[in-house]
Amino acid sequence: MNSTLFKDLRNLKLSGIAKTLEVRNEQAIKEKLSYMEFLELLIEDELANRKDNSYKKRFQKAHFPFTKTLEEYDFNFQPTLNRQEIYNLATCEFIRKKENVVFIGPPGTGKTHLSISIGIKALQQGYKVIFTTVSDMMSALFESKADNSYAQKLKYYLSSDLLILDELGFRKLNEHIVDQFYEIISQRYEKGSLIITSNKTFDEWGNIFWDSILASAILDRIVHHCHLVLIKGESYRMREQKETLKKSK
Repeated sequence: MNSTLFKDLRNLKLSGIAKTLEVRNEQAIKEKLSYMEFLELLIEDELANRKDNSYKKRFQKAHFPFTKTLEEYDFNFQPTLNRQEIYNLATCEFIRKKENVVFIGPPGTGKTHLSISIGIKALQQGYKVIFTTVSDMMSALFESKADNSYAQKLKYYLSSDLLILDELGFRKLNEHIVDQFYEIISQRYEKGSLIITSNKTFDEWGNIFWDSILASAILDRIVHHCHLVLIKGESYRMREQKETLKKSK
């Protein structure tokens, strides 16, 4: 085909049509498609290409530490977990309603796996997602004070439809930056969804935030519209280690 045509298509940012034009042209001739049918196929290709590109860009910006899917999660190893509840969360209806999800359980029980898998489902539905550990987010906010970029950094964490905060309670927050955590939670309240993973029960959150009154205010905003998922099973990592030891004997 005419190389100028392909150049024009790319200049018009119609790369989806450019990718499939030759194949669709052959199909149109072979199947004797009308001009309108031919055009409809090209438009479908362009829309599919844009959707795919959008997903790839949003996936990259989500900053997942690794890729985990819901299909890979071993529900049989966590029999106390309500599988239907997790699949309901994976519909992302809670994001549409600006609700939150909190996974609480011992280390190694798959809290991060579930949060990432739901985050990926959200991306597939067109939502913007950001993943971060609580420690990394607080460090970024603290450091932004030094170069006067705090407002920009705060806007970044408030911009996503879904903010995933991993490992709350893994370390006690610095008492000088607890207010910044409250600001994130407060400004996202009923405006954007959160997924929080923690190895601490709600009763222990006062120790995480130093101030019991501030902890209560944070907790109140999180749990007001919240799906609480408790995981009580054994650690996956411990199971894998035990299996490795058995094989080595």
